[in-house]
Amino acid sequence: MSTQSSAAHESETRIVVRPLGNPLPLGFLALMVATTAVAMLQLGVLQPDQGHVVALGLLVLTVPLQTIACVLGFLARDPVAGTGMGVLAGTWAAVGFTMLGSAPGVTSPALGVLLLGSAVAMTVPTAAATTKLAGLAVLGCSSVRFAITGIGQLTGSPAWLTAAGWVGVVLALVAAYAALAFELEDVRHTTVLPIGRRGAGASTMTAPARDELAPVAHEAGVRQEL
Repeated sequence: MSTQSSAAHESETRIVVRPLGNPLPLGFLALMVATTAVAMLQLGVLQPDQGHVVALGLLVLTVPLQTIACVLGFLARDPVAGTGMGVLAGTWAAVGFTMLGSAPGVTSPALGVLLLGSAVAMTVPTAAATTKLAGLAVLGCSSVRFAITGIGQLTGSPAWLTAAGWVGVVLALVAAYAALAFELEDVRHTTVLPIGRRGAGASTMTAPARDELAPVAHEAGVRQEL
């Protein structure tokens, strides 16, 4: 009887999923704006007294957009997107508030420690982003960018801050490419620019819905425990 009861219960269970737009382009474009603006300060293209304007841009534009991308990433059942965007949003918020409260051009060892912690935190979603190489590149470059900037903030070394600026420029280019590639893919429902999907993600755009939804019963929010 227990076996029949269990089978009947399973046959009555329904899991409802809701289609969502890919939040990665939004998060990556917000990252592009942030890393470009900060890089221009680090490379001397912008004068230090422009730091407060950059800080406001981080807090008003980048942080809210990446927070939205974080929430949508988890709702879309993508822990890599959710975790990565969440760490990025928090880190840029810390950078923005620190810049607002500091004199122009002054470095902060405390901010350096925080950035190094964020660099380590970013290695977690980076290591898990093996099915989308474009996303892995963005998250990995972000980790490197935070690490080098953190060393520059800790030491006050202009050389490290300049290196961080150039890494920031590279990150901006990688983020812009990834945003465009994911946006085109989501709009056209086919891969237009190479994203580097592989493994479980290789057939994401072509696999039958039954195959894509098969593991849902074992995902967080459906299974009994996280």
